[in-house]
Amino acid sequence: MNSPVHGDPDPPPSAAPSGPPLNGLDALDALSARLPSPLTEVADERFARRDVRLLLKRDDLIHPEVTGNKWRKLVPNLRAALRDGEHTLLTFGGAYSNHLRATAAAGRLLGLSTVGVVRGEELAHRPLNASLARCAADGMRLHFVTRAAYRRRNDPEWISELRALFGPFRLVPEGGSNAEAVRGAAGLGRELRGAADVVGVACGTGGTLAGLAAGLADGQRAVGFAVLRGGFLPAEVERLQRAAFGDRRGTWTVEERFHCGGYARTTDALEGFARDFADRHGLPGMDRIYVAKMLYGLSVLADEGAFAPGTSVAAVVTG
Repeated sequence: MNSPVHGDPDPPPSAAPSGPPLNGLDALDALSARLPSPLTEVADERFARRDVRLLLKRDDLIHPEVTGNKWRKLVPNLRAALRDGEHTLLTFGGAYSNHLRATAAAGRLLGLSTVGVVRGEELAHRPLNASLARCAADGMRLHFVTRAAYRRRNDPEWISELRALFGPFRLVPEGGSNAEAVRGAAGLGRELRGAADVVGVACGTGGTLAGLAAGLADGQRAVGFAVLRGGFLPAEVERLQRAAFGDRRGTWTVEERFHCGGYARTTDALEGFARDFADRHGLPGMDRIYVAKMLYGLSVLADEGAFAPGTSVAAVVTG
């Protein structure tokens, strides 16, 4: 059973969208980004002792509110919504979804209404965590549903029920991963052409890896670090590439060993690594759900000799 929409029905004017979208496509000026994102080499003996160079691709610095891969995947969808005169975005996520938070922020900045369908009906009766509270403050309507209902997020019949409940909207998939998003994420790969032999990125729904790999040059390869269990990502990344480009693109693999038990799960080893790496390299508050798992995975692979001496590895800090 679906729960009612949660939150203040009349968010404060500073948070909620104010009327129709801002002047069509010109509204995207509110999401102007720092591109290309910075690429900096860091000295870390976990890599240096294997004669591996480590570079950080700081996509977390693209935009102050819509960071990293969320910016790259959302902007093509936002551009399409503005082009088609659509006023509402509806998307999906869990209780700690960075994608929901980024969508809510983008909606506020562009004057678009946003609806977040949140996994976990029981959350409707609890205080909002910091992530969902930020979504609500940015004007997003939060609609909590059971896990069984959430599994229907790709079911056209259920989508029709959501349209009957919320009115017309542009549907953005969970994690923002669709063909438009993959083509947007390809820009990340193009920025890294010639800069590294291997590029590591954390993977939730696979859209960023699909685009990144497609944008890289011949001779470069991408490694995606799964943050969820299930082994579904290789097939999903290929599906997304075929939807975006018509065929599989680039050289890429998915590493399944570093999810630490599943989404938002952690271990003592991951926590220790994350604190140490963040302190050494100036990454305060480093994200544990995605970025820490990717960096930890790269360090283990380096120690195992997975990278030949002289290899340069770029790690994408997605935010």
